[in-house]
Amino acid sequence: MTNFKQAIGVFVVASTVAMGAVADPVDDTLVLNEETTIVTRTAAPAHVADALDEVMSGWLFRGTETRAMQADDFDNPGMIFVEQAEDTWNTAEGTEGKSCADCHGASDEMAGVRPTFPKWNDAAEEVFTLEMQINDCRENRMGAEKWKYTGGDMVNMTALLASVSRGMPVDVAIDGPAQSTWEDGKELYYTRTGQLELSCANCHEDSYGLMIRADHLSQGQINGFPVYRLKNTKLNAVHDRFKGCIRDTRAETYSPGSPEFVALELYVASRGNGLSVEGPAVRN
Repeated sequence: MTNFKQAIGVFVVASTVAMGAVADPVDDTLVLNEETTIVTRTAAPAHVADALDEVMSGWLFRGTETRAMQADDFDNPGMIFVEQAEDTWNTAEGTEGKSCADCHGASDEMAGVRPTFPKWNDAAEEVFTLEMQINDCRENRMGAEKWKYTGGDMVNMTALLASVSRGMPVDVAIDGPAQSTWEDGKELYYTRTGQLELSCANCHEDSYGLMIRADHLSQGQINGFPVYRLKNTKLNAVHDRFKGCIRDTRAETYSPGSPEFVALELYVASRGNGLSVEGPAVRN
């Protein structure tokens, strides 16, 4: 029965992917605002070198107009939400009457933070995503209410923190106490799920460069998150994208912020080590 389901899944993918339609990554260079060169392809990190020779940003699989939109902050619609988060950064909240700026200074002082998340948190004794760290600060330092994990305030703030690190290489640690979580994420990445019996790897490792329906399959790198999607005209968090992918396999999904998605994010982020932080990126 399992082999039959897998065969059906392969048939569905083969039927969906246009025959012979290959969307090779473009030969292009992303330069933000004509001053910051973004690394969009580089040698694969050692822990994925057995599967990929190089890792490539999803930007390389987008059309000319979409790529140009991301290259200029005045054209990038995601920057509107970054500006909103900048106002929030400087606004005092909670019982402590503190703003983010009161502890951390100007938002650009946070350059270098985004590239290292998810990361092990010694105090909590677990891997923290950036969203978890933000809510920890809100609750325990500001005395403010936590934000919804993928809500507007949260995704705006992660976009701000990504934007000040654009051009810096993703450098997620996978050793030490974080290793077991990373291993859990790797297992999820390669596990077939749903009625279609598909894994993350089936699309983003085995089939990148092919066209699926009217879109191009990329390697599924998350260095550009949060991303502004033209499809739904808003910023999208990475755990929402995970939900969408699992939904497409016709499986029951996990919740944003769940241990499963935290582990998956750690693993997928580590696959992009060496690529530049791009967020907020623009995608279809």
